[in-house]
Amino acid sequence: MTASTRLDAPPGQVVRRIVELATLAPSIHNTQPWAWRLSDREARLYADDTRQLRVEDPLRRNMVISCGAALHHFQLAAQALGWRAEVKRLPEGDDPMLMAQVRLARTPFHDDAGEVLDSMRARCTDRRRFTSWPVPDERLEALAEEASTWDATALPVLDLATRFRLESSIRRALDLRASDAIATAEQALWTGRSGDDGVPLQVVPESPPGDDRLSRFGDGLLNDTRAEVRSSDGLIVLGGEGDSFGSWLRTGEALSALWLRATRTGLSVVPLSQPVEVPATRAELQALLRGTLEPHLLVRIGWQAIGRRELPRTPRRPVDEVLRS
Repeated sequence: MTASTRLDAPPGQVVRRIVELATLAPSIHNTQPWAWRLSDREARLYADDTRQLRVEDPLRRNMVISCGAALHHFQLAAQALGWRAEVKRLPEGDDPMLMAQVRLARTPFHDDAGEVLDSMRARCTDRRRFTSWPVPDERLEALAEEASTWDATALPVLDLATRFRLESSIRRALDLRASDAIATAEQALWTGRSGDDGVPLQVVPESPPGDDRLSRFGDGLLNDTRAEVRSSDGLIVLGGEGDSFGSWLRTGEALSALWLRATRTGLSVVPLSQPVEVPATRAELQALLRGTLEPHLLVRIGWQAIGRRELPRTPRRPVDEVLRS
């Protein structure tokens, strides 16, 4: 009996399926900046820096957060299929793009395995305007608690004055980014492209008549009137003690955990990275948070209107393209 056929070692097709489910994770501009290398009982996750946004993400923060989300998806998919993932984050070595080593061991199936896999398939970024129904504080606190179990810091914004100031920073970040021709040109490369990555115009809302304040992806093909943040939206700040690969990776795992919990409970999530990307508004956030955490990402939470048509799925690269030999 070979090592690959032992009862405690997953067959190659099982690991491949886990990676395929991990590719459903969210990523900045749907760049899918990850690569996997598989062996007997181990999977290695790499950041693919050929997919880095050089202008918008020069520090690679969003790229690593995206890889963290894929790592969390991998762990949940493995567990759902009866395997425990033992993760070593940022192992020492010569490759700075090696994000994690994951070894798999047999574990009992969980009763909610089907629900977990369904939430991974259903999760999406729906940028349409939320309804006016407020998100209860206890819902935001539950999502923040879910995120915090992954060794990141999640701060639900419950104070109205703080939320108002955050909304102001979000709008200012959008305006500043829109005036940056180099950044918007880079962003345009990932918008409305054909193929297996990027943001399709079919999931980007149209600009309402008479409103020239577009989303960061411009004017799309999805019929909807919208606003970036409404007073009824919930806001959560994700971050950590520092601003490093390790803390960004954990924030990505926390983002995935929060998002999947929200999906299972009927809530919609939209990540807002612009206030952290733009130096001026990042400084505003740091001052507002007063050292409680180093901000990595904001997420807004809300309810989508009942009866809205289901969004088309954003494309994903075939699993063969994300596997390294």
